[in-house]
Amino acid sequence: MDEQTYKVLGNCGAVNIAFGVISIVVGVSVGVLLIISGGKLLGSRKKIII
Repeated sequence: MDEQTYKVLGNCGAVNIAFGVISIVVGVSVGVLLIISGGKLLGSRKKIII
């Protein structure tokens, strides 16, 4: 019984680490895309006549 619990906890820990790495990668990529699009918007601000 203890061995089964140990395996379940090991699998759960591995899944949590995998999700953590995936969320960090997604967060960094989304942040970079937002910075790029914001820079493009600021650059094209001069072309807009209101």
